[in-house]
Amino acid sequence: MDSSEIGERIAYYAESFIGTPYDTNSLGAYVTNKVIIYDSAIDCMYHVFRSVELAMADSYNSPVELALEKRFLTHGILDNLGRVVNYDERFQYAEDMIYSCKWGVNITGQLSVSTIKIKGDRGIDNVEIIEREKIPKIIDNLRSGDIIYFVKSVEKRVVGEIIGHLGIIKKEGGQAFLIHASGKKNINVGGEVKKVSFVEYCAQMAFIGINVTRFL
Repeated sequence: MDSSEIGERIAYYAESFIGTPYDTNSLGAYVTNKVIIYDSAIDCMYHVFRSVELAMADSYNSPVELALEKRFLTHGILDNLGRVVNYDERFQYAEDMIYSCKWGVNITGQLSVSTIKIKGDRGIDNVEIIEREKIPKIIDNLRSGDIIYFVKSVEKRVVGEIIGHLGIIKKEGGQAFLIHASGKKNINVGGEVKKVSFVEYCAQMAFIGINVTRFL
């Protein structure tokens, strides 16, 4: 598959989860249950995981095999009952997904707007971001399947996390839509996978900017 086909497939599978309840489990129900597939409730990271894994799977590589390769800093291991035994080695910080290159190429600095660098964390010196107010200028350069990582301000970090949320782009008729699992952990107030205007979401969000990765 070429990059455009992969992107369209990622967006297709991301969209297939619309309406799925948000997973309020603090670790993620898939981690707590030590499984690869847990589609009855999903959080933003799991939504990206599954959308990409399903999009890239074929007759030779199952989504489970891809998940064992992609979701971990190392590589996932299953026991004889099919349970994951090393979820402690998973990607717990979304910024580590970016720098691993397992989740596409970081194209943040290639989207035809000036970027800024902010203070990093956990051994990352600094992070290049597109500021919130410049996001409308990159819409034409986004593609379906691009993964958007929403960057927290330094003062709002709690445990060294740089990325506070993530989702997937779907382009339709020149417009960009964000498909994302929207909700809050440990708060049973509803929430679900939604498809919203990307520009409108960014205009109202609490994040200071974004990173973008793409499968090339």
